[in-house]
Amino acid sequence: MGMRADDVAVLAHGLTKRFGDFVAVDHISFEIRRGQIFGFLGPNGAGKSTTIRMLCGVLAPSEGEARVLGHNVATEAEQVKRRIGYMTQRSSLYADLTVEECLHFYARLYGLPPRERRQKVRGWLERSGLAGMGRELVANLSGGWRQRLALGCAILHHPEVLFLDEPTAGTDPISRREFWDLFYRFAEEGTTILVTTHYMDEAEYCDVLAFMFNGRIIAFGTPKEIKEFMSGRLLRVQTHQWMQALTLLKQCPGVRDASLHGAAVHVVVDDAETAMREIPSFLEQAGVAVQKIEPVLPTLEDVFVSLAEEEARR
Repeated sequence: MGMRADDVAVLAHGLTKRFGDFVAVDHISFEIRRGQIFGFLGPNGAGKSTTIRMLCGVLAPSEGEARVLGHNVATEAEQVKRRIGYMTQRSSLYADLTVEECLHFYARLYGLPPRERRQKVRGWLERSGLAGMGRELVANLSGGWRQRLALGCAILHHPEVLFLDEPTAGTDPISRREFWDLFYRFAEEGTTILVTTHYMDEAEYCDVLAFMFNGRIIAFGTPKEIKEFMSGRLLRVQTHQWMQALTLLKQCPGVRDASLHGAAVHVVVDDAETAMREIPSFLEQAGVAVQKIEPVLPTLEDVFVSLAEEEARR
């Protein structure tokens, strides 16, 4: 991938994890440049969390190699852990502590001296919108506020690399946008971010993406580059009988794939011009009236579904 060694924050080569006969992560390779926001996308069970746990030195790889900030995660895990932040899907926050006590507890774990600890805790309470909630018990926090607290616990020591595993899961759209504003600021301040998500709209915010499916990386590149990975052309078919149209289109000659997008059906075809003539006739013969059929640019979701189904067929 052509980066100088000192530009690389995270490097994986042939990284693999087996649990018995099950291969959770299957020989994946990638590089993340310092200061990048790198997105791992894929359905639940794709291997994203297992990959992060190996990169953080929590799980030992079965095969292959990974380096974080130049340190081998298998043999130098402690050196890695001192320089990273890690926010899991279900962060281990002590429910019987207050918000402030929880932040101070993690700051002590990172070895921050008292004066810096107080400064960092106060700074995060203000930056995250938690100011005024310092004496609230963690047990009483809603999902979104608990996620903000968990993020604060992961970044108090100003880590060079931040691993975020489904950081916005269970939060509302406004909170998700606010989280991403924070991630952008961290990146501007020099922090490298690896974030896992299954929200396709969040993928657009990343500098580079890796699509994971069944433990393998099936696409890698910028959001713009990945949209060009889709083989075939995409058409949107609008009809009032969209469920019936979906069933029929999956059997239509020349249609490689069909899926619902709102009240329209997206179809992947090899020859758009021919399909735009033949699909309306095919549906109308079955009693389904087509209001409109038009070519559309693929979304990341379209590309991922197409690539995943292609992999599944293999």
